[in-house]
Amino acid sequence: MSEFWIYFQIGLKHVLDIHAYDHVLFLIALTIPYLFKDWKRILLLVSLFTIGHTLALLLSVFGIIAIKVNIVEFLIPITILITAIFHLFTAGKATKNEGVNLIFMVTLFFGIIHGLGFSNYFKTILGGSPSSKLLPLGEFALGIEAAQLIVVFVVLILSYIVQTVFRFSKRDWALVMSAFIIGVVIPMIIESPIWNR
Repeated sequence: MSEFWIYFQIGLKHVLDIHAYDHVLFLIALTIPYLFKDWKRILLLVSLFTIGHTLALLLSVFGIIAIKVNIVEFLIPITILITAIFHLFTAGKATKNEGVNLIFMVTLFFGIIHGLGFSNYFKTILGGSPSSKLLPLGEFALGIEAAQLIVVFVVLILSYIVQTVFRFSKRDWALVMSAFIIGVVIPMIIESPIWNR
């Protein structure tokens, strides 16, 4: 049980680390247009992101995929930017069911990108054969899922307060938060080491 708690905590800290806030930014961008009544869809999106993240770690642990750190560190803020821009342009519009599958697939793909960003560190904290890393990987994934749900819950509470107490419309909330995230993430892209040659 103590070993489970170790990797579960690493997963929690990976998401909730104040110095590595890109994960939290993505979750905020993902959650912006939703309310508590949309909990099933949010849970599915967050779980798909975790699955993508875990799949990337799994492929990395078994040596199936390897990608340069600079490229991944550049792509992560790009995924946040795309999500925020999407919600900026769709703010206040009713979600069409035909777009749901695309959003789910994109979220899964973005999870893979974010997972690749953590893969090198994850491999260094685990010794032994790739198969011996499967259980710790599952425990780590549960920690990530728990931390993501905490972030989503906080965003939904803030959304509820802003929309009920301060009388923001759902559209205005989505516009303001999307613009805020875009403002935070653009410097991350500009300062990316990928531009250094």
